[in-house]
Amino acid sequence: MLAQAIVCYRYGVYRRQLLIKGLKFLCAFCVLSFSSVINAETLYLTSLHWPPYSGGQLKNQGAYIAVARAALEAVGHTLVVDFYPWSRAVRMASRNDSKYLGYLPEYAYPTEKFLFSDSMGRSALGLVEQKSHPISWTQQSDLNHYTIGVVQDYINTSEFDAMVTQGTQPFEAVASDLHNINKVGTGRIDAAIIDEHVLAYILAQPNMKHLKGKLQLNKKRLTYKELFVAFKNNEAGRKWRERFNQGLAKIDVQKIVADNMDK
Repeated sequence: MLAQAIVCYRYGVYRRQLLIKGLKFLCAFCVLSFSSVINAETLYLTSLHWPPYSGGQLKNQGAYIAVARAALEAVGHTLVVDFYPWSRAVRMASRNDSKYLGYLPEYAYPTEKFLFSDSMGRSALGLVEQKSHPISWTQQSDLNHYTIGVVQDYINTSEFDAMVTQGTQPFEAVASDLHNINKVGTGRIDAAIIDEHVLAYILAQPNMKHLKGKLQLNKKRLTYKELFVAFKNNEAGRKWRERFNQGLAKIDVQKIVADNMDK
């Protein structure tokens, strides 16, 4: 009987020890989980309808919104993106009283207002033209012989933008790439500057069949551009840029882009 009592006592002690260890583990897990929730923050950015890269109605809001969201999730934070016309998107991100700490996607350019993230990828910038009237040029100054369409407030190349500023480059500015494509298609301008993937996406839409066989990207590219998030040049912007870059290094950017470039 004594032996049985000792065994029962030891078993009871063992069970209590297991219970205490279990409770300690559960408490530690809850503390860590609660800490993660407490430390999680939300970044607000602006963007534009620029398929396949960004857009409120696109899969995962577009290829580079998907990249930005995955990068922040990789370091425990969330992203909310609101979409506006391009000029307004940049303006909203610039305001000191705005909740937005930046905008995307953007090409790098000289500015004191914004800081750029690490690159999310790159693409070619070229000229959409009529197949029956291709543009022949060797250097960008040769484009002075043509009227070139641009999108208002878009960054093109430094040389081209300088020629526009100096008044040597004939150009017409519109609100969207789609508008430029239609103007090239009807012969109102000779060509328009456009991203290669943006052109491919727009021409793949069912309502663009009448222009798909008529237009092409000029065989010579203007340049290749890296795509970034532009963060406000302040303490909060610097903090979020560091977080974003840390997350970007943890994810497979090329796979995310490829998975979200649906036409």
